[in-house]
Amino acid sequence: MRDRIVIIGNGMAGLKLVEELEAIAPDRHALSVIGAEPVPAYNRVLLSSVLAGETTRDAIALRPADWYRDRSCALRLGDPAVALDPAARTVSLASGATLTYDRLVLATGSLPIRLPLAGADLPGVVTFRDFADLDAIEAAAASGRGAVVIGGGLLGIEAAVGLAGRGVPVTLVHLMDRLMERQLDARGGALLARALEARGITLRLGAQSAAIEGDRHVTGLRLAGGEVLPAGLLCMAVGIRPETRLAAAAGLAVGRGILVDDRMQTSVPGILAIGECAEHRGIVYGLVEPAYAQARTAAATLAGRDAAYPGSVLATNLKVSGLPVFSAGDFLGEPGTEAIVFEDRPLGHYRKLVIRDGRLVGAVLVGDASDGLWYLDLIRDGRPISSIRRDMVFGRSFCEAA
Repeated sequence: MRDRIVIIGNGMAGLKLVEELEAIAPDRHALSVIGAEPVPAYNRVLLSSVLAGETTRDAIALRPADWYRDRSCALRLGDPAVALDPAARTVSLASGATLTYDRLVLATGSLPIRLPLAGADLPGVVTFRDFADLDAIEAAAASGRGAVVIGGGLLGIEAAVGLAGRGVPVTLVHLMDRLMERQLDARGGALLARALEARGITLRLGAQSAAIEGDRHVTGLRLAGGEVLPAGLLCMAVGIRPETRLAAAAGLAVGRGILVDDRMQTSVPGILAIGECAEHRGIVYGLVEPAYAQARTAAATLAGRDAAYPGSVLATNLKVSGLPVFSAGDFLGEPGTEAIVFEDRPLGHYRKLVIRDGRLVGAVLVGDASDGLWYLDLIRDGRPISSIRRDMVFGRSFCEAA
């Protein structure tokens, strides 16, 4: 009899787990996947490209429903899990159905954070996380009125760029003094700001949101100083928090996320957790690459193989408003580090490499990120860089030719 595995979550992490199990242990498990959304998994990273009209919803779909059926994987969409019973090993769904499992994997992802501002429940106030949010943003954007986006992290920038791509006047409001402060240093953030302003996006940095104006619909955002920014659409993109409610209600150990060990096992035997909902060694990763690495480890665990997830070096490698951006490791430079900085202002290229004890520990690249993965390998390997230190800021090809 095949092992019954239920996976709660049909996002990118949940799908990756199905793919990994199919690759290493085909036909050994009876898989059931529960998805809260009414469509199969899609590439959430590309939502802003859909918003901007650069691609379509169909194009960012990862696997069609037929793919699951062809692999005897039962896919339940639009029917979220509402309760777990670890003792009975059952999952209750919103429809009233109950699934029994031998082992369970939680891939419940994250929820968008909504600021507790007055007026936050007005029509026209949205988040930017899934297709339902995209529907609301597209409907509001079609009105032709301007938009305000709160949040200068990756999600907020993606939303602002997507709206600007549709011809919507956008003001981006951020509490901090620079954009993407978790991924970029001050100079890198300034270059990114210049690229967004070239797109017609108005930036309000170091600005605190006080309240959302409007009666029957949002009309603007009031800042702490009293200024009101007019808007027919307000998008909150201030971050995400792990979706841990199911796990906590079922008695699993929860911190910021669902606590897991190196094999992605939770505090309850037979239950694993992966992706944005999981907390490993005190860290919750909100990125795709760690989620995929955790899915590979979970698949090996479920297949009875030896595997351990050691954690991930945080890295960002993307193109924001046409500007390549990469950062990894300790890019700010903690005490005891030193930095090598290169900047070509006319080209808009900037590189900062952070070194500790003769090893590369962090990097920021803006404008040309082609060597980003090479720097990431150096950071992860931790090998001495003394032989290439003089040339490494110019990139891999320069070092190999030297």
